[in-house]
Amino acid sequence: MEFRVDRRSGVATYLQLVTQVKQALRLGVLEPGDRLPTAREVVAATAINPNTVLKAYRELEREGLVEPRPGAGTFVRRSLSRPEAAADSPLRTDLAAWMARAREAGLDREDITALITAAVEDSFNNSGPLPGPSREDTA
Repeated sequence: MEFRVDRRSGVATYLQLVTQVKQALRLGVLEPGDRLPTAREVVAATAINPNTVLKAYRELEREGLVEPRPGAGTFVRRSLSRPEAAADSPLRTDLAAWMARAREAGLDREDITALITAAVEDSFNNSGPLPGPSREDTA
């Protein structure tokens, strides 16, 4: 697993690490038994303070997601993945196709992020599905 830190995001660095691990757990990139990078490895790749890495790992441990093994490292304890979110799921395939259409239409990363964020907010604020064609309508 490779961490990315955005110093301009306004989000605490340790929370960025926690979020990235959780995302990897949801997508099945990390699975129970996998070892997380050592604090030293994360520091070498991101130039952040080692205490920040340790704080993130302690938070993940507190949530029951990872466990430290003295002398061996920090290991994933449980997964957050759901079959619907797996890299080879139909939903992921649909999303990849949508992303390709959005890029072909000239949208950049910020445009796409704004659209997705708005759609997620609308969907969860309305507690229902977004309006639009069903899978049968698009086949």
